[in-house]
Amino acid sequence: MEILLNDVEVRVLGALVEKEITTPDYYPLSLNALINACNQKSNREPVMELSENTVRDALLALQEKHLAGPAGGADSRVTKYEHRLERFNFSRREIAILCVLLLRGPQTPGELRGRTERMYRFEDLEQVQSALQQLAQREPSLVAQLARLPGTKESRFAHLLAGPVEAWTPPPPSAVYTDESHRMGQLEEQVRTLQSEVDALKEQFAAFRKQFE
Repeated sequence: MEILLNDVEVRVLGALVEKEITTPDYYPLSLNALINACNQKSNREPVMELSENTVRDALLALQEKHLAGPAGGADSRVTKYEHRLERFNFSRREIAILCVLLLRGPQTPGELRGRTERMYRFEDLEQVQSALQQLAQREPSLVAQLARLPGTKESRFAHLLAGPVEAWTPPPPSAVYTDESHRMGQLEEQVRTLQSEVDALKEQFAAFRKQFE
């Protein structure tokens, strides 16, 4: 099954996974709790400022992809939400690695070892590499190793739930991902798609003209 998420869906899914592991007494999450989890300033890269409507839309999209949705059988007037990754049968090591990659972007094995400690304690880097290899060997592959950045000693690994990652540049420390930046990203993608279609039409028209020259 091919999975392709946008940045907001990635954040919502990662937040649900994290809270199930780190605060099980408060999981599943209400919509307000999920918004707060998505907009946390700690353990998030980049920091986001998502509105209720944006998170709600992401939940609907994840539900259509069978990755998250309302929790069943909850005795509460408030709808609560949960992820639905159980069907992948992830090991505890795999889900911890994937969760950090969803919430914090590409990471080195050393960073992953330190940042997964709340969810799973890796004894050494070999265990981290083993979990990464297991995720990479799934069908379809869920992580990939990126080219090493100049001046760095370790390669980073990225999740592939949002599609292939060709290159990665760390965001500036003050960067904040907002609803407005999300809309701008969508518009930029639409412009790129339209430009590709226009270029294709130009080529077709040029070929058509040659028939009469």
